[in-house]
Amino acid sequence: QEVVSEQSEEESNGVNLMEFSDEILLHILSYVPCTDLVLNVRRTCRKLATLCLDKSLTHTVLLQKDYKVNKDKVKQLMRDIGKEIYQLNMAGCYWLPSSTIDHVTRCKNLVKLNLSGCHVTSLRLSKMLSTLQHLRSLAIDVNPGFDASQLSSECKATLSRVSELKQTLYTPSYGVVPCCTSLEKLLLYFEILDRSREGFMLSGQLMVGESNVPHYQNLRIFYARLAPGYVNQEVVRLYLAVLSDRTPENLHAFLISAPGSFAETGATKNLLDSMARNVRLDALQLPKAWINGSGLLQHLKFNNPFYFSFSRCTLSGGHLIQRVINGGKDLKSLTSLNLSGCVHCLAPESLFRKAEDDIDSSILESLVVSCCNLRHLNLSAAHHHSSESIGNHLCQLLSRLKHLLSLALPVCSITDVAANVEKPPTTPNLVPQTFGRKVRIGIQTYPRNLGDQANQKIESSVFWALMGSLRFLETLEIIGSSFSSAMPRNEPAIRNSLPPCVRAQSVGDSEVAAISQLTYLQSLTLAQLPNILTGSGLINIGLQCQHLRTLSLANLGMMGKVVYMSALMDMLKHCKCLRDLRLEQPYFCAGAQFFQALSHCSSLQRLCIVSRSGTLQSDAVMSFMANCLEVIMCHMFMGESLTVCKNLQQSIVRSFQAERPALNVVIFPLLHEDLTEVIRDVPMRHLDEITLFKSRVAEEPPNLWW
Repeated sequence: QEVVSEQSEEESNGVNLMEFSDEILLHILSYVPCTDLVLNVRRTCRKLATLCLDKSLTHTVLLQKDYKVNKDKVKQLMRDIGKEIYQLNMAGCYWLPSSTIDHVTRCKNLVKLNLSGCHVTSLRLSKMLSTLQHLRSLAIDVNPGFDASQLSSECKATLSRVSELKQTLYTPSYGVVPCCTSLEKLLLYFEILDRSREGFMLSGQLMVGESNVPHYQNLRIFYARLAPGYVNQEVVRLYLAVLSDRTPENLHAFLISAPGSFAETGATKNLLDSMARNVRLDALQLPKAWINGSGLLQHLKFNNPFYFSFSRCTLSGGHLIQRVINGGKDLKSLTSLNLSGCVHCLAPESLFRKAEDDIDSSILESLVVSCCNLRHLNLSAAHHHSSESIGNHLCQLLSRLKHLLSLALPVCSITDVAANVEKPPTTPNLVPQTFGRKVRIGIQTYPRNLGDQANQKIESSVFWALMGSLRFLETLEIIGSSFSSAMPRNEPAIRNSLPPCVRAQSVGDSEVAAISQLTYLQSLTLAQLPNILTGSGLINIGLQCQHLRTLSLANLGMMGKVVYMSALMDMLKHCKCLRDLRLEQPYFCAGAQFFQALSHCSSLQRLCIVSRSGTLQSDAVMSFMANCLEVIMCHMFMGESLTVCKNLQQSIVRSFQAERPALNVVIFPLLHEDLTEVIRDVPMRHLDEITLFKSRVAEEPPNLWW
């Protein structure tokens, strides 16, 4: 009786949720997925029934990562609030059958619609768009079999009013671009493979009868991102051909992201010359071959630039300061800068310079002073070695950028110069990087308590100070300058990796511990940190960075042994918000202890493990999938046999597919010759966001799409 009376007293003194004001309740409800609001929460009481249908909650419906939504839920949702929806995002809902799109026709007032990654035929697209007369923004995929001649006149009328189009191409085609006569923003993603499944070489020529006259006269933003392959290059040239004839007067953002070599032609040169004469840009990204060795940047005019990407260009720091920043011009408008792979961007000239030479701190200082409002900065994939000058270390200069939200750095750039100078060439703490006979070494004991770590050395390091000054950083990437993933896009798995930079040899546990100062950190990538001995810094991150959602670790410490496994398992027990985990490490053992620790990550949705000669325990994987109900993606590329991989994959699908409609499972031998064929079937959302390793900081302009 005493216990009951105490409970009733607590309840009487507690706060009733329904006593909050409508404004507060609406704010709380805005964090609940729309499907739950309309199909579940709305039915709890009269007050919530009214609030859940408030315009602020039904105006924009986001289904793009609602992995529990199915066809029936979408049907009921559209039936209940279809007329109230003005913006609908179904991007990446690959698990929904194409017939689900038919229910979108109930949303008569739609203004923005994102169907990227959804299965949509040209006939279904025609039927749907014919009813959406208010549509102004559209994102779709163009798959093999798409036929623009099947689009009705009503559909084309709707497309003629669309001002924003995002189109992902899996086949050579103009898609719906020729029908969009009022385009102001055009985003193109080229994902066309060079070979068919049968092994035939594909051509970049468009289908016979397709219009070749896209309407670019009102274009303000042109963005094209190419996957590797020559067919993608051939097709994008056809899109650019019209631009080269007449450059839109209002063009203010021109961005082309192309891997590898994408040669400049006469048509593209005419286009760039026309742009230099007629437009003032706010955002620019070009293939490296179009910039290297040319005076293009000297002639282009900029208005209030907010995004620059010179990724993989041989642009020197001198040219960067003179031609882009105009000798220190105030560029407070610039919020995002990508200099990934731009090996000479912090040196005055590149003609006689080696990539490993020290940087010129005055160039970086000019950059920091001129672009003081930078929020996203990528300096990865290059050797940025600081000199011994006091106060001019790269980390010390970057600490002035107080607005940074995302940052990517090479491992060799964060090491203390003094520490490298004082340390003898060979130290007992360096870990051998070869796969040969192991050398027994003395393991330095690192305390797991953050305070003890600080007392040893890290509080005095320049990297510790940098992390302390960037308190609001949300995304951090520390990647070895010579690191390459074992699983590239359209090629067989890489069997050998390059050794880390000599300057990076001292970067290890203490530097990782320094990252734990980033209280608001949401995404962390660490790759090729050679001096990881115990991984103790990971535990500090797990304890302090409670907002961490994405974690990617690759090639840490000794290559022949996973030396940080114990620390990783301790870390995972504290990562309650972790949603995406990617691990790439040779000889990784995905056993019962690992999956038991991973089961503490109650929010985990996606797991990817890439391990040459790695092993797994099938029973442990099945138990993990049963315990972690939110997991909808399990990708493992290990050293197990094809039979073991196939049996486990089939068991997972058979056991959990029914209750997890979005479940995507790929378990396959990493070095198998058919790996590329398996990869092509992975949904683009997972492939692009987690399965393939890449630097994502400043990869594209902020807020480019939804």
